[in-house]
Amino acid sequence: MRLLRVFVCLLGMAAAMLPSLHGQTPDQAIKNNFDSVHRRLLDMAKDFPADKYSFRLKPEMRSFGEVLVHVTSGVVYAAKAGRGEKVKWDELNPKDFANKTAIVALMERSIADADKSMTALPAASFTKTVEPWLDVLEHSAEHYGLLVAYFRANGIVPPESRPKK
Repeated sequence: MRLLRVFVCLLGMAAAMLPSLHGQTPDQAIKNNFDSVHRRLLDMAKDFPADKYSFRLKPEMRSFGEVLVHVTSGVVYAAKAGRGEKVKWDELNPKDFANKTAIVALMERSIADADKSMTALPAASFTKTVEPWLDVLEHSAEHYGLLVAYFRANGIVPPESRPKK
């Protein structure tokens, strides 16, 4: 009986994680999640005060702006790899993006480029592999969580946590 309960629990968990939830195909699920996390990151980039872009939770950690440039390095990689370019994950230099305006513009361009690359792929390609999209999505989501801490440490409620109008 206990084994049956464990099996039913595991089956329920597996069903909850299927990418076709809500009638989504694998390509739709990846694209929607990729778009969602990057929209949230872009909202954070636009919302965080420009004078706090150099804020670090600890001296040895990246600043808020540096984290955004780091995340965008992954988005640039995904766009290129998604187009079939032979590419490795290179870090963009945060010093090349000196302020909030430059970082937000970089993010907007890079996200649009990745979206264009992803949209150009045939849906069937996502049934063969979800790379590079899944790795970059996971990476970006991890840093989204980190940036929530940057907001909270500065007494700011992150945009996604604010009451919806």
